[in-house]
Parts: sequence; structure tokens; C-alpha cells
Amino acid sequence: YLRAHWEEEECQRDVGLLRKQAQEDSSLDGAVPIPLESGSGEEELERVIQAVVDNVHWQMSLDRKTTALKQLQGHMWRAAYATGHVKGEIFEDVVPAIRKWREAGMKVYIYSSGSIEAQKLLFGYSTEGDILELFDGHFDTKIGPKVESESYRRIAASIGCATNNILFLTDVPREANAAEEADTHVAVVIRPGNAGLTDDEKSYYSLISSFTELFLPSST
Repeated sequence: YLRAHWEEEECQRDVGLLRKQAQEDSSLDGAVPIPLESGSGEEELERVIQAVVDNVHWQMSLDRKTTALKQLQGHMWRAAYATGHVKGEIFEDVVPAIRKWREAGMKVYIYSSGSIEAQKLLFGYSTEGDILELFDGHFDTKIGPKVESESYRRIAASIGCATNNILFLTDVPREANAAEEADTHVAVVIRPGNAGLTDDEKSYYSLISSFTELFLPSST
């Protein structure tokens, strides 16, 4: 992807943002710097591209959610979706459940560590077709990290809803804890491939394995 799009302004902005993040991360163990191009030629270009790749792999190995990383990933996803190489896979219970909630007058928002653009690609090019109409809005880490309670308060303020009138679905206990601290209702979703939960987490949180298990009030 980087070789194909390197000369494009958008790609250079993405690399610049990653380079800035790398500078901020310089004191972290194993951090990978991204040098500026110091000349022309294929060898120099490959050196810088490899540094970008190594930095991205390092961030991903730590499951980091930096805006710089997610922005590049979003643009890579866009290229893959546009060519039909990938589609967003949606569990079969999701779309019918969301349609039912919306018919009951509820609003549905996406909050993801993936960029808003990446979210729209996943739901716009999904195995269920374009389902973007099912969502009333999107939030990403620009509103704040998902593991900080203040992020959920900001979202509530943004949509004009009290936090205790919001149900947040997640598969990550740290996110669930942050949402609870903001007085938001939480259910932890158990899906194939998700990280396992401790016994304490299983006993503490409301758990669902399908959206059909949610019984919501007819109005909020």
C-alpha cells in the first residue's frame, strides 16, 4: 500500500502523523523511529517505508489505538474495500436487532478505536450490503480513548443524552469499566475470536453472545 500511494498527499500526511507519534514515543521500550527521507532513490525510499512498516507493527503488537495508526489503517482499508478485496463481516443477529431497536425509536451509534472513516467503510461495504443508514452517528478516539470514562461523558454530551440512558456494548472489560465509571449501562459481548474473560469479569458484567439477548425499553 505504501509503495503504491507514497507520492500522494494523503499518504504523506499519514506518514507525517506516524512520524510525530514516533517522536512522542521515543522514550518507550522498543519504540521505532521513522526517519525523514535524506535523499532520492529507491534504496532510500525503501528504508523509510520499512521504518513505517516496523513502527506500525510495533504499535499493533502493543494493541495501541493511536490516531496516527488508525488513520493509516483506515486509508488502507478504504483501498481494500474499494477494490472489493475485503468486506466487513457482520454477525447475522446484528442487522435485524438494530432495525428492531430503531423501529422502537432508539438511536444507535458506533464508538470504535478504528477511525470514523474505517467504520463507514466496514458498514458501507459489509456482507449485508451498505448498512450505514442504521447508525445515527460515529465516534472514534478523537473524542477520547475508550478506556477513559471522560470519553463516554463527551459522547453523551455530543448526542444530548444522559449517560444513564445509554447502553454500551463492548468485548473489552477495560472499556466496560470506563463506561460504567461514567454511569453508562454496559453489556459485554462474547463472540468467537474475542479475548477470554476472567471468572471475576464473567460474574460481574452482564454477558450476551447475540444481540437477540438484549431486551430494551420501547423509549429512552
